[in-house]
Amino acid sequence: MAASNARLLRRILKGFTGPARFYRNYYLCRPPERRPFKVFRPVGDRTSCSCEFSPNGSLFSVIPSAVVGFRWFSTLSEPLTGEDSFERIYVLDAKVDAPVADASAADVDGDCDVPLSKAKAPVVRELIESEREAWSLLKRAVVNYSGSPVGTVAANDPTEVALNYDQVFIRDFVPSAIAFLFKGDSEIVRNFLLHTLQLQSCTFPNSLPLLHSLDNQSWEKTVDCYSPGQGLMPASFKVRTVPLDGSNEAFEEILDPDFGESAIGRVAPVDSGLWWIILLRAYGKITGDYALQERVDVQLGIRLILNLCLTDGFDMFPSLLVTDGSCMIDRRMGIHGHPLEIQALFYSALRCAREMISINDGSKNLVHAINNRLSALSFHIREYYWVDMKKINEIYRYKTEEYSYDAINKFNIYPDQIPSWLVDWIPERGGYLIGNLQPAHMDFRFFSLGNLWAIVSSLATPKQAEGILNLFEDKWDDLMANMPLKICYPALEFEEWRIITGSDPKNTPWSYHNGGSWPTLLWQFTLACIKIGRPELAERAVTLAEKRISNDKWPEYYDTRTGRFIGKQARLYQTWTIAGYLTSKMLLDNPNMAAILTCDEDLELLEFCICGRRKSSRTKCSRLAARSQVLV
Repeated sequence: MAASNARLLRRILKGFTGPARFYRNYYLCRPPERRPFKVFRPVGDRTSCSCEFSPNGSLFSVIPSAVVGFRWFSTLSEPLTGEDSFERIYVLDAKVDAPVADASAADVDGDCDVPLSKAKAPVVRELIESEREAWSLLKRAVVNYSGSPVGTVAANDPTEVALNYDQVFIRDFVPSAIAFLFKGDSEIVRNFLLHTLQLQSCTFPNSLPLLHSLDNQSWEKTVDCYSPGQGLMPASFKVRTVPLDGSNEAFEEILDPDFGESAIGRVAPVDSGLWWIILLRAYGKITGDYALQERVDVQLGIRLILNLCLTDGFDMFPSLLVTDGSCMIDRRMGIHGHPLEIQALFYSALRCAREMISINDGSKNLVHAINNRLSALSFHIREYYWVDMKKINEIYRYKTEEYSYDAINKFNIYPDQIPSWLVDWIPERGGYLIGNLQPAHMDFRFFSLGNLWAIVSSLATPKQAEGILNLFEDKWDDLMANMPLKICYPALEFEEWRIITGSDPKNTPWSYHNGGSWPTLLWQFTLACIKIGRPELAERAVTLAEKRISNDKWPEYYDTRTGRFIGKQARLYQTWTIAGYLTSKMLLDNPNMAAILTCDEDLELLEFCICGRRKSSRTKCSRLAARSQVLV
C-alpha cells in the first residue's frame, strides 16, 4: 500500500499521467537493521560530496547534502548532481537505505518485494585448501592503474609467453568482479566500470576529459582506416607505461584498449558491452551504490551501447545479427548469424538497462524501444529456438517451400538437417535452446553458456529452464564427464570440422571451443541451478571440479570427449577459472545471493506487442497462436 501511494505521489510530482508500465518496484540495497542517518561517501571521493540516507526507506531516499566542485569525468567517483528533476531524490519507485559493505545483506529476491532486512545471514565456514589457494591467486592477478586496482589479468602462467593473456578482458573479469563484490571489495569493480567506460569508442563532448596524453596517443582504434561504431566496448585493455611528453626520464601510465583491431580475425567484441551493463547492475544491487548508475557519463555509456544494439537494419528478426567469433567463442566455429549466446546476453542486458536508465522525456523513446525488443526477442527465442522430442518430431514432418503468411515452417527448414546424433541423444524429458537459427538453417549443437544465461535472465520459460537442467542431469556423462563443463556439444569432426572451422589447429575435435570443457562456466551453471531450485546439481559439478582443478594448476580448458586431459594449448592459472570456482562456492554457501544476479519472469513482456496498436494488418499476430505454449 505504501509503495502504491509513493508511486502515485511521484507521478503527481512529475506530471506523469500515462500508463505505469515502465515504472517498476525495485527494492534497492538496505542494511540488515535500521540505523540513524548515515553519511555515505563514495569510494575515492575527493570532494566534500556526501549523501544522507533515510532510516525508514521513505520517499526521499538520496539527498545531496553538500557538493563542491563536481566533475563530469570517470576517473573520479563522486555522483554527478545538478539535475532539475526528482530523479535525484526518488529512484524508480525504489526504497533506499544506506549501502552495505557486507554482501550478505544484499537483496535476496531480485525484482520482487522481499526487503533486504529479511535476508538470511551468510553461511560462515572455514575455507578449504583449494579456496585459500584460489583467493591468493585471484589477488595476485589484480592489475593496478595509477595506484588503484582496475581489473585482473586473463592468466598468470609463468610457463607460456603472455601474448594477450596479460590484459584485462571485460568478459573474463565478470566472475572475478562477482567474487570481489561478494567478498565486500567493491573498489576494483567500480574502478573497472568507470575506466572501461572511458575507453568506450565514442567522442565525448569537449567538456569531458579523456585519457592522459590523448593529444599524443589516440585510443580510437581503426582497421584499414575504418573505425567501429559509437558505443563499442573494448574486448580488453592493458596498462602501459609511456614517456611523459617525449621525456626519457618521466613516465606515465595509460590504458591501451583492444577493440578487435589486434584480435585474431579482427572481430569486434559484441558481448563486451552487454557484459558491462550486466555487471553495472550487479554492482549496484550488491553494494547499494546506485549513484554510479545515475551519473551522466554512465547513463550516456548505457545509451550508446543500446543505440548500437538497437540500430535498425535489414534483418527481419529481433535477434542480434553478428559475425563469427564475436563472443566467448572468438574463433571461427560456425556461429555467425544469430547465436544463442549473444541473444541471451542481449536480452539480459536489455532487462538490466531498463532498470537503470533514468526516466525522463529524453529516454522515453529508448525505454519504449527496449520493451518492444524484449517482447519480440523473448517470443522469438522461446518459440523458434526450443527443441525437445516433440519439437524435433514436428521438424521431421515439416513441409518445405511454403509461401504464405500462415506457414508452419516459417524458416524453410529441411527435415534432413536433423543430425543423426540428435535423434538418439535428445532425452524423453527435457530439451534445450539450439545454437543458431537462420533461413533454412538450424544449428542443433548444444551451447552451454547460451542455455544457462537464458535461465538466469528468464529468456527461457520456467518449463524450458527445467527442461535444460533435466538435460544436464540426463546427459551428465556427455556434458560434465571428468571436468565440467562442455562449452558446446557435440564437437565438429572430420569434413564438417574442415569446412566450418577452416581446419583450425586450435579448435580440433573435443578441444578448446570445439567441445572442450571449461571450468569457468561453473558459476553460470551454479547460478542457473540455484534459480530453478536444483542446487544439488551445482554441488555435484563443483565437487567434481575440486577433485582435479587445483592439482592441475587451474587450467583454462580441458580436452577430449570426457575432459580427461588438460587442454593442449590451455594457459595455467587462468583467472576466470579461479574466479568461476570461487563464485560458485560462495553462491552455494549463500544461495539467496543468486537472486541479485538473476531476472524474474516478466509476463507483461508477452503482452507488449506492436501488432496490438495497428489499426489494420494483413495477418493476425503470430504470438496469439503460440501464447499458451510460451507462457508455460
